[in-house]
Amino acid sequence: MELTTRTTGTTRTADTTRTLGIDRTAEAARTAGTTEPVRATRRTVVQDADGMAVAAFILGLLGLLVLNVFLGPIAIVLASVALWRGTARRGRAFLGLGLGIADLVVLIAFMQFDSTVSWSF
Repeated sequence: MELTTRTTGTTRTADTTRTLGIDRTAEAARTAGTTEPVRATRRTVVQDADGMAVAAFILGLLGLLVLNVFLGPIAIVLASVALWRGTARRGRAFLGLGLGIADLVVLIAFMQFDSTVSWSF
């Protein structure tokens, strides 16, 4: 497959290669002298958002047991960003958001009982 680009009146061609399943079209276009930025596809953005939704759920769940002062806010941020980016796993993102908030509620409740910043069984 050939990629033809036009830069300031001249025409350059660059071969597109596939190595290990990775399309090198953007790299070939960059070396050919184009000035267009490489943009992430919609599919890549949704996959990243799906990963954030799953990570928020796992961190929120783990935060109920340990390190809720750190994992709760991280789960909240990841779930919010995943929802903002339009994840396909909206339910998991909402669960991560809810668990992150629950982490902070549990932390505050145990802080009230123990009068400390941490809690133990």
